[in-house]
Amino acid sequence: MPIKTIALLGALDTKGVEYRFVKECVEKRGFRTLVINVGVIAEPAFPPDVSADAVARAGGGELALLREKQDRGDALAVMSRGAAILLSRLHGERSFDGVLAMGGTGGTSIACAAMRELPLGVPKVMVSTVAGGDVSGYVGIKDIIMIPSIVDVAGLNRISREVFSRAAAVICGLVENQTPPGEDKPIVVASMFGNTTSAVDRANRTLEKHGFETLVFHCTGMGGRTMEGLIESGVISGVLDITTTEWADELVGGVLSAGPHRLEAAAKRGVPSVVAPGCLDMVNFWAPSTIPEKFKVRKFYPHNPNVTLMRTNVEENQKLGEILAAKLNLSVGPLSVVLPLQGLSMIDAPGGPFWWPEADDALFASLKKNLRKEIPVLELDCNINDPPFADECARQLLAHMAAASGTSKPARNPPAVQLSA
Repeated sequence: MPIKTIALLGALDTKGVEYRFVKECVEKRGFRTLVINVGVIAEPAFPPDVSADAVARAGGGELALLREKQDRGDALAVMSRGAAILLSRLHGERSFDGVLAMGGTGGTSIACAAMRELPLGVPKVMVSTVAGGDVSGYVGIKDIIMIPSIVDVAGLNRISREVFSRAAAVICGLVENQTPPGEDKPIVVASMFGNTTSAVDRANRTLEKHGFETLVFHCTGMGGRTMEGLIESGVISGVLDITTTEWADELVGGVLSAGPHRLEAAAKRGVPSVVAPGCLDMVNFWAPSTIPEKFKVRKFYPHNPNVTLMRTNVEENQKLGEILAAKLNLSVGPLSVVLPLQGLSMIDAPGGPFWWPEADDALFASLKKNLRKEIPVLELDCNINDPPFADECARQLLAHMAAASGTSKPARNPPAVQLSA
């Protein structure tokens, strides 16, 4: 079996001692190393395999000029671009099998920018002083493992040696891992929240019986962005997007927004889709103490001690209908919109705490008014979690995928998955 290679990406001028230590840890485990220097301030503590000058040139700069200017922001931008370009190129040349980096905010920014250019499944480990906090800006939608450095990445001591050696063990273990074989089926992605679990689970069982593999994404903001990125990659056969709740957070100011481009990927790529306004009855906040004062008079529901749901009102639902219609009007592929007339979630059902027919009707009317006339809208007299709703969504999606492929059976052997950054 050929010897695997671990790429070590970091600043060898300020973190040279730490990287030499990790390099030795990796090599003692029987792996090769490929050391990429992104340090700008001074000469490296030991010779790298890829120089900082090569990284700077790949990023459109010159190392000598970066040192002369002493502009940290400009240097970070150049080295981030260069590291991303070089790491992607080296991976394409099969020069390494996994990557490990260590650093503070600057080093984390450069390394994670480079790691985000690598496909899903390539082992990526980042030892960082900011791990443990909100690292969404560094990780994006990629499978980067963040390990808290505990102490600063500044020398070797009884704590850092433990953290760094275990990080080396992690990347080596990830590279050694062999994924068990399985049947690769065509992929359908689905959006889900706790309040639409019953609907998604039932529809997914139907799709799986017809030969599809379903990937479910939790609509936490990051979940929606990740799903959109996977759709953009071009490996998805169908989209069961029946939980579009993240748009309520984007509009109203909740904590689980997926950003302004949610619902665009499938529309623009023409991927067969079924869309429903699942959980648009709610906006997400954290614990009650975190809710902005302007919302204090609104209707709330404690989902759990750390998540509080706020009921969307008539005006917000009218606007949500306009937004969903605008996004779905971009569609160039087969699409159905399915409306549950007896509620958008488990708690928006007759007798439930969020049951408000006037607010739901405002959403439905606005969506139908603004949607392109040729996009079919199905109105079902049931709650979104009732079996007939899930069954109809699955039936619609299967029909769309069959029509798109020109066959009643799903295609086999889909291409490898790679998420966009």
